[in-house]
This record gives sequence, C-alpha cells and structure tokens, in this order.
Amino acid sequence: MDVVDEVLEKSAREAEKYKPITVEKHLELEYDLGTLMAVDKNEFDMDTLRKDKNDYLLNLTRDNTQLLLNKIWDLPTEQIEESIVVKLPPQKTVLPRMKPVPKPKPFTKWQQFAKEKGIQKKKKSKLSWDEQLQKWVPLYGFKRSNAEKQKDWLLEVPQNADPMEDQFAKKIEAKSERIAKNELQRLRNIAKARKIKVPRVGVINPDASSAKDLQAAVTVAKSSTASLGKYQSKLPNEKEARGVAAITPGATRKRKLPPVSANVEKTESLAIIDTILNKKPKLNIEKAVARHINNEQLE
Repeated sequence: MDVVDEVLEKSAREAEKYKPITVEKHLELEYDLGTLMAVDKNEFDMDTLRKDKNDYLLNLTRDNTQLLLNKIWDLPTEQIEESIVVKLPPQKTVLPRMKPVPKPKPFTKWQQFAKEKGIQKKKKSKLSWDEQLQKWVPLYGFKRSNAEKQKDWLLEVPQNADPMEDQFAKKIEAKSERIAKNELQRLRNIAKARKIKVPRVGVINPDASSAKDLQAAVTVAKSSTASLGKYQSKLPNEKEARGVAAITPGATRKRKLPPVSANVEKTESLAIIDTILNKKPKLNIEKAVARHINNEQLE
C-alpha cells in the first residue's frame, strides 16, 4: 500500500504543474483572432495584486492566453504535410505602423512595355545549340566568351577598311562602347522611374546640348541608384560635372547632429555669457615679455 500511495502522491504533484484548459471569467474576453489579440475587461483583484503582484499578473496572463488558444483551436484546422495549421480570420484591429507603407516599386522601361504589349516572361534554357561549333554553348559566362573566340578566330577585313587595322581590337572597342551605352541608358531609365530631371543630351543640335550637358547627365544618372552612385564604375577619361548639386540626388544630404542635452546646452550658454561679461583683459605673459625685449633692442 505504501508503494501505491507514493505513486498516487507523485502523480498528484505532477498534475499540479499543469493547470486545466477551462478558465472562468465574469466578463467574456473580446477577441481579434486575426492579430492573435485578446482584451480582458474584468477588474483586477486589488487585494491579491497588492500581496503578490508578480504571481497575480503571471496567472492572469496564463489564463487569458489559455482562453485565446481555446478560441484559436475552435477554428477549422487542416493538415499540411506533418503539421496542423489553422486559417485565421481577417483582423479587426488596425495596428499602427512605425514607418509608412512602402510604395510599390516603379516599373522599368522594359517592364512597362511588356505590360502594355502583354508579353509574358518565359524561362529560357541556359544553353543554346551552336551550328558552327556543333555543341551546346552557355548563353553567358566565361564559357560563352571562349566559344565566341573559337568562332571568331578569323575576321574578314571590310572592303573600304585599312588592311593594317586590327579588326580584333576594333571589335573589342565596339563591344565596350555598346556596354557603356547600355549602362548609360539603364541609369537614365532609373532616373526617369524616380522622376528625376535629367539634362538633355545628344549630338544632333550643338546649341541644345554640349559636352557639359553630357557630363551633367551622366553624373545625375549615376547618382540615381540606390547607393547614390557609390558603386558605379567610371568610363575612360570621365570627368565629374560641376554645378549640378541642385539636381543631383543625395548631393545636399547631410547627417543631422544628435540633439544636445539640456545640461550641455546650459553649460555652453553660461560659458558664452561669461566670455561676454568678463571685461578683464587676458594677459599673455610670454607675449608681453617678448614685446618688451624687442622694444629694448630697437631702442
């Protein structure tokens, strides 16, 4: 019998650790299951609160959490793989935000065009069949450039070109110009999407645009990126434009100093007042002695 009593006593002690899932309240809680929130409008037991505040608040929180979980498990459940999930209803309470709602990212020029024309993005293969090499070649990467070198091991000299001109160097230079032109157009698209005024550029009418306008346009376009142009590479012999701070994003951005405490401000103000009210001249002994010796030497 002693063994039975010991087992029963041990099980009773274990049961005391786990409180029941049923909780009784004078007033029913208000629930917003969409935000997992419960509002308890019952009055506090002030006597118990004064005796042991921590235990009372801990038990109250536990009871309200148990009621909230009971309401959640009353909702329809479904099993996804090995987990049981509950679909919460729409929230009723509008919670304040620390920061404003982020604006949708503006479309690029190509995305806007694709949307208007109904062009759907299709997943392309990373390899393409090359008839000349008779093998699969990547669309990009170092293997693609190696394949291009294998194909273009011999270049034809145009009829009107200089026979001594290096066609390989000419091809590399043309590719660099295309890359620079595409980069400039990409930066202009970013500036246009952010509604930043870009100076006119072009070579058709020299009165409307010049080299100075072109430099200003490149500087403004580079500063229109998220890093304000910090990671944009420069073109060969490129110079920074001057006098475009008013239209360059982030050029006038300055870091605000932290607010000064009241004690520091009071000390600085008193020091200024003491300097103004103190009419006694400050005597520099070394300077006075040096001037006196200098006068004696002159005499």
